[in-house]
Amino acid sequence: MRKLSLSSFSKALTATAISIVLAGSIAHSFANNDLPDLGTAAVNTFSLEKESVYGDAYMRVIRSSTPVLNDPVLSQYLSELGNKLVANATGVKTPFYFFLLRNDEINAFAFFGGHVGVHTGLFLNADNESELASVLAHEISHVTQRHLARSLEAQQKSSTATIAGMLGAILLTIAAPQVGIAALATTQALATQSSINYTRLHEKEADRIGMQILVDAGFDPNAAATFFGQLAVRYRFSTTPPQMLLTHPLPESRITEARNRAAQYPERHVPDSLLYQLAKARIQVRFSSFSDDAALSLFEQQLKKREYTHKDAALYGKALALFRLEKFEQAEVIIDELLKKDDNNLFYIDTKTDLLAQKKAYPQAIALLESQRKLKPTSQVININLANIYVEANQPTKAIPLLEETIFLDKQNMLPYQIMSDAYRKLDNKALEYYSNAEIMALTANYQGAIDQLNYAYRYSEGKTLQLARIEARIRQFRQADREMDQFK
Repeated sequence: MRKLSLSSFSKALTATAISIVLAGSIAHSFANNDLPDLGTAAVNTFSLEKESVYGDAYMRVIRSSTPVLNDPVLSQYLSELGNKLVANATGVKTPFYFFLLRNDEINAFAFFGGHVGVHTGLFLNADNESELASVLAHEISHVTQRHLARSLEAQQKSSTATIAGMLGAILLTIAAPQVGIAALATTQALATQSSINYTRLHEKEADRIGMQILVDAGFDPNAAATFFGQLAVRYRFSTTPPQMLLTHPLPESRITEARNRAAQYPERHVPDSLLYQLAKARIQVRFSSFSDDAALSLFEQQLKKREYTHKDAALYGKALALFRLEKFEQAEVIIDELLKKDDNNLFYIDTKTDLLAQKKAYPQAIALLESQRKLKPTSQVININLANIYVEANQPTKAIPLLEETIFLDKQNMLPYQIMSDAYRKLDNKALEYYSNAEIMALTANYQGAIDQLNYAYRYSEGKTLQLARIEARIRQFRQADREMDQFK
């Protein structure tokens, strides 16, 4: 079978195209120029429907080449925070999709179709939720202002590069941004003043609009200046600055402008979010470079010295670290105490479920999650956990409707398909097991592999007319998607 790889797109990588990528929402630079009019040029080049198609294709390649984090608790937290900001944005013409990459580098980026990627390193370095929200608001602004499409339109007018070639280069640089940055160092594509100015105008526009979104959503307007100011000081003399400073340069003028914008709004005290600190603790323990012992020591020291924003977040981090060290009873004591204070907290419920599953207390886990599902019927945390417990408890038929509902609400999430495959395996339903595997492969742009899985599913579906028709239709769709992906090569 054939799988898409980064080398598949190397021929499309040109100096001009790299400058387009870095002029869009993957990389930026800044100045004090006047803001441009939005105009309609990009609309003529790319319809919103096309942007959605390209965004979906890029997201599939990202899944195949980078560690996308499929953690239901963190995904739901990030999506709810992102959508709170989107609800306060103007000019929103596309749904947004927020996702996490397991990467200690400090970075965030946006691209076609409302996709916004966030590195876990951003959580590790932002002190509070307002700082994280300020970065998300900036990236949301790039999407609502269609900066990537506008950059493509401008570059197409000033070069001989084809749209297909530029899109292929964008795809490569999104999938492996370090490749794009390395190529930039060897090109003079950004040497012209026009290219630099255009990039700076986008950044200034995203800063201004992002600040308004941040304030309207109820966050601290000083958060942007505070966060980027801290980064600028921390890495001022570093020979290897974080990726965000390579792609989001921080001249003093930009930080000053952020402070001046914030000063135009009334002072606002925003208590830091417990949920943010819980998310940060979860990343520190489960998805960072901390060793098991180091993670436990981190939170024990916080509790001993009272160096925490929220004590409950430090306790939660300690419980997760104890779980990793297989000290399950100690972890459960802490989680039970936290649940007494907040019995609807999804972070605590998720960990309690893990603890019950570890000791095979499936009836207790099911009772806990079923009661929560009555309160939160569409929560991916509850539904995915409950489906997983049903599969582990050898009740896979109860898991399947939950997974189908979750997939209906989020077709980009690989985790429900993976659990679905396990459920059908336990039911010895090979046809639908292969069908689920095909959907997983398609989400990573491996359409040939997906078609192979569907062919196996077809063989095991003899006599099931509707199921055969469904498989045939999906094979046609994947073949078409595979042909369309060829335009990026």
